[in-house]
Amino acid sequence: MRAMTFNVVCRSGSCTHTQASASRRTLLSLGLAAILSTGISNAVAEVGYPEKEDLKFGFIKLTDMAPLAIAYEKGYFEDEGLYVTLEAQANWKVLLDGVIDGQLDGAHMLAGQPLAATIGYGTEAHIVTPFSMDLNGNGITVSNEVWEMMKPNIPKMEDGRPQHPIKADYLKPVVEEFKADGKPFKMGMVFPVSTHNYELRYWLAAGGIHPGYYAPHKGDIDGTIDADALLSVTPPPQMPATLEAGTIHGYCVGEPWNQQAVFKNIGVPVITDYQIWKDNPEKVFGMTQAFTEENPNTTIRIVKAMLRAAKWLDENDNANRPEAVKILSQPNYVGADYDVIANSMTGTFEFEKGDKREIPDFNVFFRYNATYPYYSDAVWYLTQMRRWGQISEPKDDSWYDEIAKSVYRPDIYTTAAQELIDEGYMTAEEFPNFDSETGYRPPQTEFIDGITFDGTKPNSYLSSFPIGLKDDML
Repeated sequence: MRAMTFNVVCRSGSCTHTQASASRRTLLSLGLAAILSTGISNAVAEVGYPEKEDLKFGFIKLTDMAPLAIAYEKGYFEDEGLYVTLEAQANWKVLLDGVIDGQLDGAHMLAGQPLAATIGYGTEAHIVTPFSMDLNGNGITVSNEVWEMMKPNIPKMEDGRPQHPIKADYLKPVVEEFKADGKPFKMGMVFPVSTHNYELRYWLAAGGIHPGYYAPHKGDIDGTIDADALLSVTPPPQMPATLEAGTIHGYCVGEPWNQQAVFKNIGVPVITDYQIWKDNPEKVFGMTQAFTEENPNTTIRIVKAMLRAAKWLDENDNANRPEAVKILSQPNYVGADYDVIANSMTGTFEFEKGDKREIPDFNVFFRYNATYPYYSDAVWYLTQMRRWGQISEPKDDSWYDEIAKSVYRPDIYTTAAQELIDEGYMTAEEFPNFDSETGYRPPQTEFIDGITFDGTKPNSYLSSFPIGLKDDML
């Protein structure tokens, strides 16, 4: 096991171990809030000893848990004096409950989970995130039967392959045929506040297929009110088997479970989330607010280790991805075959059997500021919760901003990043300009329906959708 290292730097020259320890104790007594309030987010002094060294983190068996696996396997956690256990969880609810009750110190989470918990949708607890784990990484798969019904509606390229992106417009006649025959059209997603739920709903609604509303104020949490397609929860690893059994006709999930359908010849991935919303935020690393307040140095060190892992995953044009795939294929991590994980993790994605296309940014862990916890990312998730009724009452724009800032913590991220810059592991050019960064991305335009998202104007954004709640609708 690697020894604990701190790389203490005394700005005035050499220092003794006693001086270094005293410096750390001073920072420890100040705590993160005091450090930030005195303007030391640019890390004049190093962060102190971790208050808690032995940690347990949870994850779900998906390739986008990779920053955790790499931080562990490459010794980045131990470099920060952290001795981490990684533990796969049965499903997203069990994972969230484990963080809330303290069985887990943090976890690989759906981006919607900290937001939903903080506003009290489902389990109520103040969860925060100082680190976004990745961009993109999901896909939508349909059964072979549904694919054959869709194919006549899809424009073809000159070589006869389907023209991408494949819109839900081409699925709509299939859904209408199911309805005419009196059969429900069912699709799976991984959790009610998952990216997958919102991406699947976004894609369906963009094609004129109503995915249904929630009405928690009326006790309805199924999300099927007025639905043309019925969406329900299935844990990620169970998606292929559930599709094969005919229980659902399609699903939205992260990798490797879309590629698994191709390898098993039971379904066809029709679109990736990269094609629905280019470079969309995916998972986050979540902890309770109480943990970050009680363990400020530990929190910063966790983020430092994961930043190094994220950079390793993307550096040199994904040159490390084959090694990452080998690690992830281990049963204690994702546990899928190497070839299945590599099919998307190494810059390609296979749709219909044999139709493998280059998508180098299908998984992004570091470039494009993927790790920065943007407030606007949080606002997008909140707008989708409102759009589909999980937030049952209209909120003004300031409410979205307030919730985003209570959950997403770029202040912690900035301190961790500056530490890595000062230590020589990274450069300032690899991060946003912390002096001018507002936490809101510029308006984003690359959505499949052509609608622009401006995180500073959430209600205007909601009003632009033909399908979805807005204004005073309940």
